[in-house]
Amino acid sequence: MRTAMMQTGEGRTAPVNKIIPFSAVDGFGNRTAIFLQGCNQDCLYCHNPETIHLCIGCGACVDTCPAGALRQEEKGGRVFYDYGSCVNCDTCIRVCTHGASPKIRKLTPEELFRQVQPFFPFIDGVTTSGGECGLYLDFLTEFYRLVKAAGKTTYMDTNGQIPLAGREEFLAVTDKTMIDLKAGSDEDHERLTGRGLGPVTDNICLTAELGKLYEIRTVVVPDLVDNRRTVELGADLIAAFPEVRYKLIKFRKYGVRESFASTPEPKDALMEELREIALRKGVKEVVIT
Repeated sequence: MRTAMMQTGEGRTAPVNKIIPFSAVDGFGNRTAIFLQGCNQDCLYCHNPETIHLCIGCGACVDTCPAGALRQEEKGGRVFYDYGSCVNCDTCIRVCTHGASPKIRKLTPEELFRQVQPFFPFIDGVTTSGGECGLYLDFLTEFYRLVKAAGKTTYMDTNGQIPLAGREEFLAVTDKTMIDLKAGSDEDHERLTGRGLGPVTDNICLTAELGKLYEIRTVVVPDLVDNRRTVELGADLIAAFPEVRYKLIKFRKYGVRESFASTPEPKDALMEELREIALRKGVKEVVIT
């Protein structure tokens, strides 16, 4: 396991990495996408590796910030982030050797709600992502309640590693989940992400049966894992639920670690082959992006 397991439950605040006001790729319709910091997987091909870890306060980023948006009162202490001064040059992310970002705001559910509420006249709902937003289920429960009370839908984009069984309060205010299926065997999943496959398939089955699964997602990377086996497993899991779609995502090198930047993108022929596998197994909608 490459990444230490982070605590769940977490109380009244969560570390917010960024908010995208309008997104058409994070669930049904036009949505506000909210990215939380911290992840309990360490995928080899991660497209935003700066969201994996929490800042350890090393301070290496502070003096490199051209806008003076970062400060630290003592070595090893918290790095303070001035959201209003930041120019989003991402210098701090480039110099970080810990796979973290200091550009984090710790917000309560109410504070986050007030941040996104101005977008409500123009969106269908909100989607929380990461990192791994499932690390903050108690926070999300409170936040989703506020969103639902305002008449908007709540979607969770998750790697599926946090068990949702027994989390009735959270599921009651969650309209849909979007769950990543990274690999089709426990061995491949462990090698790719640092963690096993079991919780992921359990969550896919649970949310599908509850009518709360919007789609499953597989990033296709040539030769890294057995992509055909992954799609076969994913199709078997959702074929009985015609409303659930399968999204096949072509690996792209943008944003990945430098060590993975030379990895080739999958050919269109492979993507079409995988699409046909899912359709033959009974999946009603397969999307390639």
